[in-house]
Amino acid sequence: MSILPRIPALATLLLAAALLAGGALAQQGPVDEVLPGREPGRPPLGEPRATGEVGIARLHYGGGGDWYSDPSSLPNLLREFALRTGIPAAARETVVKATDPALERTPFLYATGHGNLRLSPEEESRLRAWLRRGGFLWADDNYGLDASFRQAVTRLFPEERLRLVPPDHPIYHCFYDLAGVPKIHEHDGKPPQGWGLFLDGRLAIFYTYEADIGDGLEDPQVHGDPPEKREAALKMAINVLYYSLTRAR
Repeated sequence: MSILPRIPALATLLLAAALLAGGALAQQGPVDEVLPGREPGRPPLGEPRATGEVGIARLHYGGGGDWYSDPSSLPNLLREFALRTGIPAAARETVVKATDPALERTPFLYATGHGNLRLSPEEESRLRAWLRRGGFLWADDNYGLDASFRQAVTRLFPEERLRLVPPDHPIYHCFYDLAGVPKIHEHDGKPPQGWGLFLDGRLAIFYTYEADIGDGLEDPQVHGDPPEKREAALKMAINVLYYSLTRAR
């Protein structure tokens, strides 16, 4: 049983048009420097979105890590995704725990943070089953998440392993034509990397490391990133969300 996003007929037509015109759209320059965000603070649990809108759910995990970090990033992504692809999107993300019934209605899950990520045995079981049924998880290391996230993935799928996603993978070319994961913040100075966990040949988990895409999606005054860095982060994030809608399940 696959988990399919609810895209209305009009959005489906627009999606097809975007696939045909993607090359032209990908040549657009950076957006207006001032993107609308929201007041700082944690997003509410389970905020509804209109039927037919593409949405993102943020994973509320345990362990003490700041799962709620970069609060303006996902509203900015959703706004730009709708503007650039023509596909209706929610105004902001919802928040779910892996044990919430709402997870079953969620095709796209996002996880980020600086610290420790820990899942209970029940959360692991629910998330594992959701991923096997077609769910897609994007995890973005906000610096400090790497060790605990890799441990969590090993517990979820001990028989599998994270692998570097090759530069010719569709996630880098489905809407914008990208060379790979962009480097937004330096941190340790390591190259940006895109890791993936594949289930039966399907990319189920995409993990961006040493890149800090979420920081690049934030309101411009938060980190002071130049427009070209924020544009690079937006293009990568739009590709990830677009790929999750168009990939074979």
